[in-house]
Amino acid sequence: MSADTPLTLLGGLSAADFLRDYWQKAPLLIRGAFPDFDNPLSPDELAGLACEDNVEARLVEEQGPEGAWQVSHGPFDDRTFARLPEHDWTLLVQAVDHYVPDVAALLEEFSFLPRWRLDDIMVSYAPPGGSVGPHVDQYDVFLVQGSGQRHWQLGGKVADDAPIIKGIDLRILQTFDIDPDHDWVLEPGDMLYLPPGWAHHGVSQSDDCMTYSVGFRAPSADEAITSFADYLGEQQPASKRYSDAGMPPSTDPGELDSAALERMRALILDTIDDPAQLAQWFGRVMTQPKYVDQLAPSDTPTPEDELVTALQEGDILVTAPGSRFAWHAISADRATLFADGDGIECDLALAQDIAGRNEFDASLLDHPDAPRVLVKLVDAGSLGWPVTDDEWDEEEDHD
Repeated sequence: MSADTPLTLLGGLSAADFLRDYWQKAPLLIRGAFPDFDNPLSPDELAGLACEDNVEARLVEEQGPEGAWQVSHGPFDDRTFARLPEHDWTLLVQAVDHYVPDVAALLEEFSFLPRWRLDDIMVSYAPPGGSVGPHVDQYDVFLVQGSGQRHWQLGGKVADDAPIIKGIDLRILQTFDIDPDHDWVLEPGDMLYLPPGWAHHGVSQSDDCMTYSVGFRAPSADEAITSFADYLGEQQPASKRYSDAGMPPSTDPGELDSAALERMRALILDTIDDPAQLAQWFGRVMTQPKYVDQLAPSDTPTPEDELVTALQEGDILVTAPGSRFAWHAISADRATLFADGDGIECDLALAQDIAGRNEFDASLLDHPDAPRVLVKLVDAGSLGWPVTDDEWDEEEDHD
Protein backbone atom coordinates (compact mmCIF):
# COMPACT_ATOMS: atom_id res chain seq x y z
CA MET A 1 0.00 0.00 0.00
CA SER A 2 1.31 3.44 -0.93
CA ALA A 3 2.15 5.91 1.83
CA ASP A 4 -0.18 8.34 0.03
CA THR A 5 -3.22 6.00 0.12
CA PRO A 6 -6.07 7.43 2.28
CA LEU A 7 -6.70 5.24 5.34
CA THR A 8 -10.00 4.83 7.17
CA LEU A 9 -7.95 4.28 10.32
CA LEU A 10 -6.63 7.83 10.00
CA GLY A 11 -9.91 9.47 9.02
CA GLY A 12 -9.06 9.61 5.33
CA LEU A 13 -5.55 10.91 5.84
CA SER A 14 -2.71 9.02 4.23
CA ALA A 15 0.07 7.66 6.40
CA ALA A 16 2.40 10.27 4.91
CA ASP A 17 -0.01 13.09 5.76
CA PHE A 18 -0.54 11.85 9.30
CA LEU A 19 3.18 11.45 9.98
CA ARG A 20 3.92 14.89 8.54
CA ASP A 21 1.15 16.84 10.27
CA TYR A 22 0.24 14.99 13.49
CA TRP A 23 2.75 12.35 14.61
CA GLN A 24 4.45 13.72 17.75
CA LYS A 25 3.01 17.14 16.96
CA ALA A 26 -0.73 17.39 17.61
CA PRO A 27 -3.72 15.30 18.79
CA LEU A 28 -6.13 13.88 16.24
CA LEU A 29 -9.66 12.54 16.74
CA ILE A 30 -10.76 9.96 14.17
CA ARG A 31 -14.46 9.10 14.17
CA GLY A 32 -15.13 5.57 12.93
CA ALA A 33 -11.47 4.63 12.66
CA PHE A 34 -12.63 1.03 13.12
CA PRO A 35 -16.07 0.84 11.42
CA ASP A 36 -18.45 -1.67 13.06
CA PHE A 37 -15.82 -2.36 15.71
CA ASP A 38 -16.18 -5.86 17.20
CA ASN A 39 -14.86 -5.64 20.74
CA PRO A 40 -12.40 -8.59 21.00
CA LEU A 41 -12.56 -8.88 24.79
CA SER A 42 -15.34 -8.87 27.39
CA PRO A 43 -15.07 -7.15 30.79
CA ASP A 44 -15.17 -10.55 32.49
CA GLU A 45 -12.30 -11.82 30.34
CA LEU A 46 -10.26 -8.72 31.18
CA ALA A 47 -10.95 -9.23 34.88
CA GLY A 48 -9.89 -12.86 34.50
CA LEU A 49 -6.54 -11.77 33.04
CA ALA A 50 -6.09 -9.38 35.98
CA CYS A 51 -6.32 -12.39 38.30
CA GLU A 52 -3.42 -14.22 36.62
CA ASP A 53 -0.04 -14.28 38.38
CA ASN A 54 2.12 -13.12 35.47
CA VAL A 55 -0.15 -10.36 34.19
CA GLU A 56 0.54 -6.73 35.09
CA ALA A 57 -2.70 -5.18 36.30
CA ARG A 58 -3.70 -2.15 38.37
CA LEU A 59 -6.92 -1.05 39.99
CA VAL A 60 -7.46 2.70 40.42
CA GLU A 61 -10.17 3.83 42.85
CA GLU A 62 -10.97 7.51 43.04
CA GLN A 63 -12.16 6.95 46.62
CA GLY A 64 -10.63 3.70 47.87
CA PRO A 65 -10.74 2.18 51.35
CA GLU A 66 -7.36 3.74 52.11
CA GLY A 67 -7.95 7.17 50.60
CA ALA A 68 -8.30 9.17 47.40
CA TRP A 69 -6.83 7.81 44.17
CA GLN A 70 -5.87 4.48 45.66
CA VAL A 71 -3.84 2.21 43.35
CA SER A 72 -3.74 -1.56 43.91
CA HIS A 73 -1.61 -4.02 41.94
CA GLY A 74 -2.66 -7.48 40.78
CA PRO A 75 -3.10 -10.33 40.74
CA PHE A 76 -6.62 -9.76 42.02
CA ASP A 77 -9.36 -12.18 43.02
CA ASP A 78 -13.15 -12.31 43.04
CA ARG A 79 -13.31 -10.63 46.44
CA THR A 80 -11.56 -7.54 45.06
CA PHE A 81 -14.14 -7.02 42.35
CA ALA A 82 -17.05 -7.93 44.64
CA ARG A 83 -16.29 -5.06 47.03
CA LEU A 84 -16.07 -2.37 44.33
CA PRO A 85 -18.78 0.29 44.04
CA GLU A 86 -20.83 0.84 40.89
CA HIS A 87 -18.84 3.90 39.83
CA ASP A 88 -15.52 5.78 39.96
CA TRP A 89 -12.92 3.03 39.50
CA THR A 90 -10.78 1.72 36.64
CA LEU A 91 -9.10 -1.60 35.90
CA LEU A 92 -5.93 -1.37 33.79
CA VAL A 93 -4.28 -4.46 32.27
CA GLN A 94 -0.97 -4.16 30.41
CA ALA A 95 0.21 -6.11 27.36
CA VAL A 96 -3.15 -7.76 26.65
CA ASP A 97 -1.91 -8.35 23.10
CA HIS A 98 0.53 -10.89 24.58
CA TYR A 99 -2.34 -13.06 25.79
CA VAL A 100 -5.28 -12.48 23.44
CA PRO A 101 -4.61 -13.02 19.69
CA ASP A 102 -7.65 -10.97 18.64
CA VAL A 103 -6.26 -8.01 20.57
CA ALA A 104 -2.79 -8.54 19.06
CA ALA A 105 -4.42 -8.41 15.61
CA LEU A 106 -5.15 -4.70 16.19
CA LEU A 107 -1.44 -4.01 15.87
CA GLU A 108 -1.56 -4.95 12.17
CA GLU A 109 -3.60 -1.80 11.56
CA PHE A 110 -0.57 0.29 12.53
CA SER A 111 1.88 -1.21 10.04
CA PHE A 112 2.64 2.28 8.66
CA LEU A 113 4.81 2.70 11.79
CA PRO A 114 7.97 0.68 12.57
CA ARG A 115 7.13 -2.51 14.43
CA TRP A 116 10.01 -2.01 16.81
CA ARG A 117 8.39 1.25 18.00
CA LEU A 118 5.27 -0.57 19.24
CA ASP A 119 5.21 -1.29 22.95
CA ASP A 120 1.95 -3.02 23.87
CA ILE A 121 -1.81 -2.70 24.08
CA MET A 122 -3.14 -1.78 27.51
CA VAL A 123 -6.86 -2.35 28.04
CA SER A 124 -8.91 -0.45 30.58
CA TYR A 125 -12.39 -1.12 31.92
CA ALA A 126 -14.41 1.38 33.95
CA PRO A 127 -17.98 1.84 35.16
CA PRO A 128 -19.47 5.36 35.07
CA GLY A 129 -17.10 7.97 36.46
CA GLY A 130 -14.03 5.76 36.26
CA SER A 131 -10.77 7.49 35.33
CA VAL A 132 -7.12 7.79 36.31
CA GLY A 133 -7.24 11.57 36.63
CA PRO A 134 -5.81 14.27 34.35
CA HIS A 135 -2.25 13.32 33.50
CA VAL A 136 0.52 13.34 30.90
CA ASP A 137 2.25 10.43 29.13
CA GLN A 138 5.71 10.72 27.60
CA TYR A 139 4.96 8.43 24.66
CA ASP A 140 2.67 8.31 21.64
CA VAL A 141 -0.63 6.52 22.12
CA PHE A 142 -3.69 5.65 20.05
CA LEU A 143 -6.80 5.34 22.26
CA VAL A 144 -9.33 3.04 20.60
CA GLN A 145 -12.81 2.97 22.12
CA GLY A 146 -13.81 -0.68 22.36
CA SER A 147 -17.21 -0.48 24.06
CA GLY A 148 -19.31 2.10 25.88
CA GLN A 149 -18.44 5.78 25.86
CA ARG A 150 -15.54 7.75 27.29
CA HIS A 151 -15.42 11.52 27.66
CA TRP A 152 -11.99 12.86 26.71
CA GLN A 153 -10.80 16.35 27.55
CA LEU A 154 -7.38 17.63 26.54
CA GLY A 155 -5.23 20.46 27.79
CA GLY A 156 -2.17 21.79 26.05
CA LYS A 157 1.34 20.45 25.97
CA VAL A 158 2.67 20.36 29.51
CA ALA A 159 6.12 21.33 30.78
CA ASP A 160 8.33 18.60 32.24
CA ASP A 161 8.17 20.22 35.67
CA ALA A 162 4.38 20.60 35.79
CA PRO A 163 3.29 20.11 39.43
CA ILE A 164 1.56 16.84 40.30
CA ILE A 165 -0.54 15.81 43.29
CA LYS A 166 1.79 14.44 45.95
CA GLY A 167 1.27 11.45 48.19
CA ILE A 168 -0.49 9.17 45.69
CA ASP A 169 0.74 6.46 43.33
CA LEU A 170 -0.38 8.34 40.20
CA ARG A 171 1.08 11.33 38.36
CA ILE A 172 -2.10 13.41 38.40
CA LEU A 173 -1.67 17.05 37.42
CA GLN A 174 -2.39 19.64 40.11
CA THR A 175 -3.96 21.91 37.51
CA PHE A 176 -5.68 20.93 34.28
CA ASP A 177 -6.75 23.66 31.87
CA ILE A 178 -9.25 22.22 29.39
CA ASP A 179 -9.02 23.22 25.75
CA PRO A 180 -12.67 23.65 24.64
CA ASP A 181 -11.72 22.60 21.10
CA HIS A 182 -10.48 19.25 22.40
CA ASP A 183 -13.52 17.96 24.27
CA TRP A 184 -15.18 14.82 22.90
CA VAL A 185 -17.17 11.72 23.81
CA LEU A 186 -15.81 8.66 21.96
CA GLU A 187 -18.06 5.85 20.78
CA PRO A 188 -17.03 2.27 19.88
CA GLY A 189 -14.66 2.33 16.90
CA ASP A 190 -13.59 5.94 17.44
CA MET A 191 -9.90 6.60 18.04
CA LEU A 192 -7.91 9.45 19.57
CA TYR A 193 -4.22 9.93 18.84
CA LEU A 194 -2.15 11.74 21.48
CA PRO A 195 1.48 12.76 21.04
CA PRO A 196 3.85 12.80 24.03
CA GLY A 197 3.43 15.52 26.62
CA TRP A 198 -0.24 16.41 26.09
CA ALA A 199 -2.41 16.66 29.19
CA HIS A 200 -5.53 14.51 28.93
CA HIS A 201 -8.37 13.23 31.07
CA GLY A 202 -10.74 10.40 30.14
CA VAL A 203 -13.86 9.60 32.16
CA SER A 204 -16.19 6.66 31.56
CA GLN A 205 -19.74 7.57 30.63
CA SER A 206 -21.26 4.09 30.64
CA ASP A 207 -21.38 0.74 32.45
CA ASP A 208 -19.16 -1.10 29.97
CA CYS A 209 -16.47 1.40 28.98
CA MET A 210 -13.45 -0.38 27.53
CA THR A 211 -10.54 1.44 25.91
CA TYR A 212 -7.59 -0.08 24.04
CA SER A 213 -4.41 1.97 24.40
CA VAL A 214 -1.87 1.22 21.68
CA GLY A 215 1.37 2.54 23.14
CA PHE A 216 4.82 3.10 21.67
CA ARG A 217 8.23 2.76 23.27
CA ALA A 218 10.71 5.62 23.24
CA PRO A 219 13.75 5.44 25.53
CA SER A 220 14.52 8.63 27.45
CA ALA A 221 17.89 10.31 26.98
CA ASP A 222 18.81 9.14 30.48
CA GLU A 223 17.93 5.52 29.67
CA ALA A 224 19.64 5.62 26.27
CA ILE A 225 22.91 7.10 27.51
CA THR A 226 23.13 4.68 30.41
CA SER A 227 22.22 1.64 28.32
CA PHE A 228 24.56 2.49 25.43
CA ALA A 229 27.42 3.22 27.81
CA ASP A 230 26.89 -0.14 29.52
CA TYR A 231 26.78 -1.92 26.15
CA LEU A 232 29.99 -0.29 24.96
CA GLY A 233 31.71 -0.65 28.32
CA GLU A 234 31.37 -4.43 28.23
CA GLN A 235 33.37 -4.51 24.99
CA GLN A 236 36.26 -2.18 25.87
CA PRO A 237 39.69 -3.67 26.73
CA ALA A 238 41.17 -2.80 30.10
CA SER A 239 44.05 -1.08 28.31
CA LYS A 240 41.79 1.58 26.77
CA ARG A 241 41.83 4.36 29.36
CA TYR A 242 42.77 7.96 30.05
CA SER A 243 46.26 8.81 28.78
CA ASP A 244 48.35 11.97 28.93
CA ALA A 245 51.62 10.97 27.28
CA GLY A 246 53.66 13.97 26.18
CA MET A 247 51.97 16.51 28.46
CA PRO A 248 54.03 19.49 29.68
CA PRO A 249 55.18 19.85 33.29
CA SER A 250 52.44 20.94 35.69
CA THR A 251 52.62 24.52 36.98
CA ASP A 252 50.04 23.81 39.70
CA PRO A 253 49.64 20.17 40.86
CA GLY A 254 46.11 20.85 42.08
CA GLU A 255 44.77 22.18 38.77
CA LEU A 256 42.45 20.13 36.56
CA ASP A 257 43.36 21.95 33.38
CA SER A 258 41.56 22.30 30.06
CA ALA A 259 44.01 20.02 28.27
CA ALA A 260 43.21 17.16 30.67
CA LEU A 261 39.48 17.69 30.16
CA GLU A 262 39.97 17.67 26.39
CA ARG A 263 41.90 14.39 26.57
CA MET A 264 39.06 12.83 28.62
CA ARG A 265 36.48 14.24 26.22
CA ALA A 266 38.33 12.77 23.23
CA LEU A 267 38.47 9.34 24.90
CA ILE A 268 34.72 9.34 25.54
CA LEU A 269 33.72 10.68 22.13
CA ASP A 270 36.07 8.38 20.23
CA THR A 271 34.57 5.43 22.09
CA ILE A 272 30.90 6.25 21.63
CA ASP A 273 31.05 7.70 18.09
CA ASP A 274 30.71 4.30 16.43
CA PRO A 275 27.69 4.02 14.10
CA ALA A 276 28.05 0.25 13.74
CA GLN A 277 28.00 -0.29 17.50
CA LEU A 278 25.12 2.17 17.88
CA ALA A 279 23.06 0.14 15.41
CA GLN A 280 23.82 -3.11 17.23
CA TRP A 281 22.88 -1.61 20.60
CA PHE A 282 19.75 0.14 19.33
CA GLY A 283 18.43 -2.97 17.60
CA ARG A 284 18.86 -4.98 20.77
CA VAL A 285 17.34 -2.44 23.13
CA MET A 286 14.31 -1.75 20.92
CA THR A 287 13.48 -5.45 20.56
CA GLN A 288 13.90 -6.37 24.21
CA PRO A 289 10.82 -8.16 25.58
CA LYS A 290 8.52 -6.06 27.71
CA TYR A 291 8.84 -8.65 30.48
CA VAL A 292 12.04 -10.53 31.32
CA ASP A 293 10.28 -13.86 31.85
CA GLN A 294 8.18 -13.55 28.71
CA LEU A 295 10.19 -16.01 26.60
CA ALA A 296 10.35 -19.75 27.22
CA PRO A 297 13.72 -21.01 25.88
CA SER A 298 14.04 -24.65 24.87
CA ASP A 299 15.40 -27.02 27.49
CA THR A 300 17.34 -28.95 24.84
CA PRO A 301 18.85 -27.83 21.50
CA THR A 302 16.65 -28.32 18.44
CA PRO A 303 18.31 -30.46 15.71
CA GLU A 304 18.38 -28.56 12.42
CA ASP A 305 17.37 -31.61 10.38
CA GLU A 306 14.28 -32.21 12.54
CA LEU A 307 13.18 -28.58 12.15
CA VAL A 308 13.69 -28.71 8.37
CA THR A 309 11.74 -31.98 8.08
CA ALA A 310 8.84 -30.61 10.14
CA LEU A 311 8.56 -27.54 7.91
CA GLN A 312 8.81 -29.61 4.72
CA GLU A 313 6.01 -31.85 6.00
CA GLY A 314 3.69 -28.87 6.37
CA ASP A 315 4.22 -27.66 9.94
CA ILE A 316 4.58 -23.93 10.56
CA LEU A 317 6.45 -21.81 13.06
CA VAL A 318 4.87 -18.76 14.70
CA THR A 319 6.27 -15.82 16.61
CA ALA A 320 5.92 -16.08 20.38
CA PRO A 321 3.34 -13.69 21.89
CA GLY A 322 5.00 -10.35 22.50
CA SER A 323 8.21 -11.19 20.60
CA ARG A 324 9.85 -8.33 18.74
CA PHE A 325 11.91 -8.44 15.56
CA ALA A 326 13.81 -5.89 13.48
CA TRP A 327 16.65 -5.92 10.99
CA HIS A 328 19.54 -3.67 10.01
CA ALA A 329 21.60 -4.06 6.83
CA ILE A 330 25.34 -4.34 7.37
CA SER A 331 26.25 -4.93 3.70
CA ALA A 332 24.55 -5.39 0.34
CA ASP A 333 23.44 -8.93 1.20
CA ARG A 334 23.99 -9.33 4.96
CA ALA A 335 22.07 -8.02 7.96
CA THR A 336 21.68 -8.28 11.70
CA LEU A 337 18.35 -9.80 12.63
CA PHE A 338 17.36 -8.48 16.04
CA ALA A 339 15.06 -10.74 18.04
CA ASP A 340 14.01 -10.13 21.63
CA GLY A 341 17.16 -8.26 22.61
CA ASP A 342 19.62 -10.47 20.73
CA GLY A 343 21.30 -10.07 17.33
CA ILE A 344 21.99 -12.72 14.67
CA GLU A 345 24.01 -12.00 11.53
CA CYS A 346 22.41 -13.63 8.51
CA ASP A 347 21.27 -13.25 4.90
CA LEU A 348 19.58 -9.86 4.35
CA ALA A 349 16.50 -11.28 2.60
CA LEU A 350 16.07 -13.84 5.39
CA ALA A 351 16.19 -11.12 8.06
CA GLN A 352 13.62 -9.04 6.17
CA ASP A 353 11.32 -12.03 5.76
CA ILE A 354 11.43 -13.03 9.43
CA ALA A 355 10.97 -9.48 10.72
CA GLY A 356 8.00 -8.90 8.42
CA ARG A 357 5.87 -11.97 9.17
CA ASN A 358 4.22 -13.80 12.04
CA GLU A 359 3.99 -17.31 10.53
CA PHE A 360 6.72 -19.26 8.75
CA ASP A 361 6.43 -22.31 6.51
CA ALA A 362 8.86 -24.27 4.33
CA SER A 363 9.24 -21.34 1.92
CA LEU A 364 11.57 -19.72 4.45
CA LEU A 365 14.06 -22.52 3.76
CA ASP A 366 14.72 -20.98 0.34
CA HIS A 367 16.90 -18.40 2.07
CA PRO A 368 20.56 -19.20 2.72
CA ASP A 369 21.33 -20.23 6.30
CA ALA A 370 17.65 -20.36 7.28
CA PRO A 371 17.89 -23.60 9.37
CA ARG A 372 20.66 -22.18 11.57
CA VAL A 373 18.77 -18.95 12.24
CA LEU A 374 15.42 -20.66 12.81
CA VAL A 375 16.93 -23.10 15.30
CA LYS A 376 18.48 -20.21 17.26
CA LEU A 377 15.12 -18.43 17.36
CA VAL A 378 13.23 -21.56 18.40
CA ASP A 379 15.75 -22.41 21.12
CA ALA A 380 15.59 -18.81 22.41
CA GLY A 381 11.78 -18.97 22.57
CA SER A 382 11.21 -16.24 19.98
CA LEU A 383 9.60 -18.73 17.57
CA GLY A 384 7.64 -21.86 18.34
CA TRP A 385 5.24 -24.46 17.02
CA PRO A 386 1.55 -23.50 17.37
CA VAL A 387 -0.23 -24.95 20.40
CA THR A 388 -2.99 -27.33 19.32
CA ASP A 389 -6.46 -27.26 20.85
CA ASP A 390 -5.73 -30.55 22.67
CA GLU A 391 -2.47 -29.20 24.10
CA TRP A 392 -4.22 -26.00 25.17
CA ASP A 393 -6.93 -28.01 26.95
CA GLU A 394 -4.22 -30.04 28.73
CA GLU A 395 -2.51 -26.82 29.89
CA GLU A 396 -5.80 -25.42 31.15
CA ASP A 397 -6.54 -28.66 33.05
CA HIS A 398 -3.05 -28.59 34.56
CA ASP A 399 -3.51 -24.97 35.68
